Amino acid sequence: MKKEFNLEQYMTKGVENIVKGALKASFSNPRESIFMAKYAIASKKSSELRRKSEKRGEHVPPFLIASITSQCNLHCAGCYARANHACHDEKVISQLSNQEWLSIFHEAKNMGIGFILLAGGEPLIRKDVLDAAATVSEILFPIFTNGTLIQDTYIELFDKNRNLLPVLSIEGKEEETDKRRGNGVFQNLVNTMQLLKDNGILFGASVTVTTANLKEVTSKDFLDYLYELGCKVVIYVEFVPVTNEAKELAPGDEEREYLRKILCEIRENYEDMVFVSFPGDEKTSGGCLAAGRGFFHISSNGSAEPCPFSPYSDINVKDTSLREAMNSRLFRRLQEEDVLLEEHAGGCVLFERKETVEKLLS
Repeated sequence: MKKEFNLEQYMTKGVENIVKGALKASFSNPRESIFMAKYAIASKKSSELRRKSEKRGEHVPPFLIASITSQCNLHCAGCYARANHACHDEKVISQLSNQEWLSIFHEAKNMGIGFILLAGGEPLIRKDVLDAAATVSEILFPIFTNGTLIQDTYIELFDKNRNLLPVLSIEGKEEETDKRRGNGVFQNLVNTMQLLKDNGILFGASVTVTTANLKEVTSKDFLDYLYELGCKVVIYVEFVPVTNEAKELAPGDEEREYLRKILCEIRENYEDMVFVSFPGDEKTSGGCLAAGRGFFHISSNGSAEPCPFSPYSDINVKDTSLREAMNSRLFRRLQEEDVLLEEHAGGCVLFERKETVEKLLS
């Protein structure tokens, strides 16, 4: 019987592979290899903390997604954050301070959460929060950014603090990327990636997978291009349609099966890179990982939500601890009533079943 793919184990192995590669290159980039060696130890400690919690009957997810701002400097076509009003151009109000985020990061570390994905809006707008994250070296912070704001001050920050991992959003080559993100964004990304590579800074790429770009973003030509630019992590995220007109861009069963098969080949051909697919890897891990099974989401105002695509909450970290938020009534009901295990047609079961989630809040 073929062994099921386990996302957490794969990520752990991926980090170990990156550590091995960094250690081999220690003469040319000692700062990176030293951090990776230390992080490998911290990652094992986090895993042990989670195992101890599991024995006590408490499940702690390995990941946390934190949207640290609602502001963004781009207006990308089909942006789910703008569609659900989690991202806007209005004056920012009631957002968590850098000290509140720092408190969350420390509590997460003590619980055994080893990865916190920083998102937005555009997270680079909140340099104060990134400065706070930099001080918690036991946690790896992938920063999901459009890449347009990375200048010298951020190069210096990433160089000094290797637990901050920029993950740049790209949709394929120039035509597909600029079509969604705006004219000139692709070339800006290429320049930024080259800048990161020249400074020996580890970085990744986040790719929104649609029916239009699926073949391109999984092609050898595209991945070789990213590899030559120095990219070490590629995260594929299935497009979630926010309007009826955009549904044709959402991958269906045929596209998902293609992605699943091609990822097996890609992972074998690029051994010193890490590839993750959402929600594809979730399904082979036994269902949706949201609502605390594998991760949960904290919005810029502190609401604890199942995931960024499901902006519903019955608890706020301003009023309670991270541990209590993780065990919210909404999260428990989503898990106990098997909503996370339901079959679905779109890229996110909770986005598609939003009426069910809304009922569970009542």
